[in-house]
Amino acid sequence: MSGYIRKNHLISAMFMAFLTFVIALLMSIGSEGLVKAVNQIAVAIGLLIVIIFWGIFFDIIGTAVTAAELPPFNARAAKKIFGARQAVKLIHNAGLVANFCSDVVGDIAGTLSGAIGAGIAVSLLNRFPLADAIWMGAAVTSLIAAATVGGKALGKHLAVNYANQIIFRVAIVIGWWENLTGMELFKK
Repeated sequence: MSGYIRKNHLISAMFMAFLTFVIALLMSIGSEGLVKAVNQIAVAIGLLIVIIFWGIFFDIIGTAVTAAELPPFNARAAKKIFGARQAVKLIHNAGLVANFCSDVVGDIAGTLSGAIGAGIAVSLLNRFPLADAIWMGAAVTSLIAAATVGGKALGKHLAVNYANQIIFRVAIVIGWWENLTGMELFKK
């Protein structure tokens, strides 16, 4: 079984690739449209910070779900504590959840932050024409990389040390969403 890829894994990977394409397309069009409509560096920087934060936030969830322990959530689910059933489902599907949170959302956030960073560098060069384009681009790229990597390093530390608490809070949000929409995440 370990020597080959099962058909359902291939379908899951293809679905993730398609979902990534759709999410990236929508987010890219939306963020680019917002930056162009407003055409202000402050708005672009604000949007950049939000996108970096979302990448870090979802990376924390992706790491926490792989580090969370199942037995405490099984006990809570047996007592019918709200959110425990969703936490059990998250942990049972840890690979899929981690892939979506860390890879799909993380890669989209990285791509979008790079694109917005390039736009910020161009805008800064237009405002300061004497600045060197290579240095401006390198400075913006380096700041984005430092914020992302530093945030994810701190996030991974928090995710590993507080995995159960993080997953339980995420599960409560999912429970509220399921109650509100009637759509259940990870049906059997």
